[in-house]
Amino acid sequence: MPSVYNWQLGREMDYPFEGVRPKRQFAMIFDTNKCIACQTCTVACKTAWTSGRGQEYMLWNNVETKPYGYYPLGWDVNILDKHGVQDMDGPVYEGKTLFEAAPADKVVLGYTPKDEDYAFPNIGEDDCTGEMDQGAWMQMPHMQWMYYLPRICNHCTYPACLSACPRQVIYKREEDGIVLLDQNRCRGYRECVTGCPYKKVFFNPMTRVSEKCIGCYPAIENNRQTQCTITCIGKIRLQGFMATPDEAREDNPMDYIVHYAKIAKPLYPQFGLEPNTYYIPPVHVPPKYLRQMFGWGVEEAIDTYKRASEDPKLLGAMLLFGATPEIIHRFKLEAGKAVGYDDKGAELVRVPMVEPTFLRDAFDGRFNAYRTNVT
Repeated sequence: MPSVYNWQLGREMDYPFEGVRPKRQFAMIFDTNKCIACQTCTVACKTAWTSGRGQEYMLWNNVETKPYGYYPLGWDVNILDKHGVQDMDGPVYEGKTLFEAAPADKVVLGYTPKDEDYAFPNIGEDDCTGEMDQGAWMQMPHMQWMYYLPRICNHCTYPACLSACPRQVIYKREEDGIVLLDQNRCRGYRECVTGCPYKKVFFNPMTRVSEKCIGCYPAIENNRQTQCTITCIGKIRLQGFMATPDEAREDNPMDYIVHYAKIAKPLYPQFGLEPNTYYIPPVHVPPKYLRQMFGWGVEEAIDTYKRASEDPKLLGAMLLFGATPEIIHRFKLEAGKAVGYDDKGAELVRVPMVEPTFLRDAFDGRFNAYRTNVT
């Protein structure tokens, strides 16, 4: 099997195809500390892309409550169980990837969910770990915890769905790295469903072919962020294009957050797919759990995130989340504002680094009224 370099693992790994990176890579960053699981992103994606027959159960975007929420049921605990215990204690991953752990007759280690596994999209919602015993009181850090994990297709650099398909139905676009599926060539073998460890490829029982998140590519082609990003009321998402560490640009907010500040981490990097969605880890969750989910360096990421006010550039990049529907290719700090630009250098948005505070008189003589809130 050929060898490719996976920068998230810090080493070469086995992969069935030649490692050719796109001209630029579609990517997304989620701040899990700001997600409230309102499901606005889920509904926006559902109404935009999966309202047809056979798509009723498809959630190309979903938000799970971790650690007990999954869609489909048990998607990550099932593949983690198959994968086994792996060494993740350093910047160079010493364990096996799903490609390297695959049985002799398969390209990638995987499993096929049962139909009923898709029947519980809200399982475990708002369920936290542990129990509150009688007489317990609030202690820090949290005795019990849970957090929300929004998910889309990761548009991986080394997609398992693409590798598993015997008809080469799935392909990665050269211009932006979005992973798409040619439904005209698909014969419904479902090898892509089995191969994808994130279970973000779906089989349509009416058309008998597979479907998946398309990265809102019609919007991307017009320099507009994805539907799930621009509808997010919590402003937890930033979507753009990201480089590899050796070509990262400090003036690209995506590159700065991932490669310079290093506060956003990939989802299950040990799988070896080099996923292109990144998560700022929740600050209140035990590091051991987070290390399994987001890989090495989560403790340092949380510490840097907590001190974001000490790094004006990091703070400026984070303030651009949800600030404009257009894709921000470059940013800078100017006169107390974070300024975002498009790929042609035109200004898109200016966000103040410090929100202004307005004080009002407690008594308003015009209306002969007292205010209880004067700020």
